[in-house]
Amino acid sequence: MKGGSNSRSPHSTDAHALMKEQTWFWHIPDSLTANGSPPVWRRIGRGRRVNSPDWLSILAFPSLVVAGMLTLGLLRGKAGKRARPDRKLLEERNRLRDLLELASDWRWETDEAHCYTDISAGFQKQTGEDPQRLIGRTPWESPTILATEQDWTEYRRRLGQHERTSLVFSHKTEDNRTHYFELVGSPVFKTGVFVGYHGIGRSVTSRVSAERALNESEQRYHDVVESVIEVIFQTDPDGRLSFLNGVWHRLTGHTIERSLGRPFIDFLHPDDCPGVRHMLAQIMSGEISECTCQTRLRTRKGEIRWIEASGRPLIGSNGEIRGIAGTLDDISSRKVAELTLKNVNQELESRVRLRTAEMEAANRGLEAFSYSVSHDLRAPLRAIDGFARILEEDLSGQLTPATTDYIERIRRATHRMAHLIDALIELARLTRQSVHKEAVNLSELALQIIDEIRSEEPERKVEFEVTREMTVSADRVLVRVMLENLLRNAWKFSAGKPDAKIIFGVSLEGERRVFCVEDNGAGFDMAFAASLFRPFSRLHNSAEFAGTGIGLATVQRIIQRHGGSIRAEAEPGRGARFYFTL
Repeated sequence: MKGGSNSRSPHSTDAHALMKEQTWFWHIPDSLTANGSPPVWRRIGRGRRVNSPDWLSILAFPSLVVAGMLTLGLLRGKAGKRARPDRKLLEERNRLRDLLELASDWRWETDEAHCYTDISAGFQKQTGEDPQRLIGRTPWESPTILATEQDWTEYRRRLGQHERTSLVFSHKTEDNRTHYFELVGSPVFKTGVFVGYHGIGRSVTSRVSAERALNESEQRYHDVVESVIEVIFQTDPDGRLSFLNGVWHRLTGHTIERSLGRPFIDFLHPDDCPGVRHMLAQIMSGEISECTCQTRLRTRKGEIRWIEASGRPLIGSNGEIRGIAGTLDDISSRKVAELTLKNVNQELESRVRLRTAEMEAANRGLEAFSYSVSHDLRAPLRAIDGFARILEEDLSGQLTPATTDYIERIRRATHRMAHLIDALIELARLTRQSVHKEAVNLSELALQIIDEIRSEEPERKVEFEVTREMTVSADRVLVRVMLENLLRNAWKFSAGKPDAKIIFGVSLEGERRVFCVEDNGAGFDMAFAASLFRPFSRLHNSAEFAGTGIGLATVQRIIQRHGGSIRAEAEPGRGARFYFTL
């Protein structure tokens, strides 16, 4: 800066010299003294010009300015003449130094080689380090001042260009706590020659901590937003996209840069746009606080994907709705599965209807067969039996023993055939009968059946063993028929045993109860067990054990209708065991 008409640097005059016969005032406005700015030189007082190449310039630090003005000193003297500093000027200089000490954490000066020549005591107060250890060293040679290689490179570049500098460095105290400080400096010139730097140092730990906390918070927010599998979006009041996370590009193929600023509904299927536009308008008007809908999204390649969109209003600081925020979840796989399941259900329903129709037709055929057996077959049997009985009565004295035997065989065969017809009709009836489940005590039913069997053959001595309180949920009528067949079979096939024993009990296999009817009678060969439950299948001679071969087939049908199963185990001459579940 020029002093009067002289172009010489203001720094060329010793600040301790006194110029005579003229008083100058220095003013630094607020606009030039924002806190944290480097020191500036300004001469703004007006007075009588002095024809001298030397003018006193005062170095003012912005942080010293109070109310925008600082009167720093008085200058007296004549051109080309110097005077010894007086006591008043020395007091002003000391006062300025004291103000510098109060305005910053510490002040510092370096020479033209950037080695420290002076560091105020504030450095030791802030760092706990003796400033004399840094005298004669450059900042980057000091073990106390720690900065990154990149920061040191930039700092040294600015020093080499004689530019204003600023460096943030860290320092660890004895209690292992890290503090951050900032060095701010300006170059010093004398007679146009660079002679070093001077500046201030100050603590910026709070600022650096706040900046780091903000950066960490932003990074956590970014990590969370990018880690989710849904699209996160925001719109402005006009419905244009203002924010998207990275999932948007993976889902749609559209880049985020080209998608921002476009209306959200531009990416939807045309048929879905009116409905979505109406819901967005309801959110913006405040009619609804949130919404969820399923819609179709068009990708960059033209593919249609199903998404579940959820949104809510964004409320500004003034209480007005400034847009919409929400998520988009890709539900294409789920939608395909739902449609596939729907098609499968429709196909199953169609099959069920078809099978039901077939079952109804089969039932009608079975009913017709039962009617035919009941009427058409019984009539011939009754005729055969009746005529055989008439022949036997009318020719009772004329028949030979052989003829009488023939007639008796005819009548026994008709009776056996009638029993078979009755068994078939009963099997058909049980197959068609609906199941009405209720709580049934199998133990009580078994005891009732045993009493009936014993009354039919009171001369037989058979030991029965029945477990108490075996209760199931079943059709009372059907399970009675089932138990009666199993117990009568055990009674019949144990007839040849003098010490016959029949047991009806239950055991636990896993979580299921398994019931068992066991006897020590004739038994059977397990090689023929596969045909045991077929209608009219018999493993013993009818002359030895009477029966129609329908009983076990009936048992199996009833158990199957209750969702259970039955199996048999036996050994010839050592009895049989029938296990069943309900």
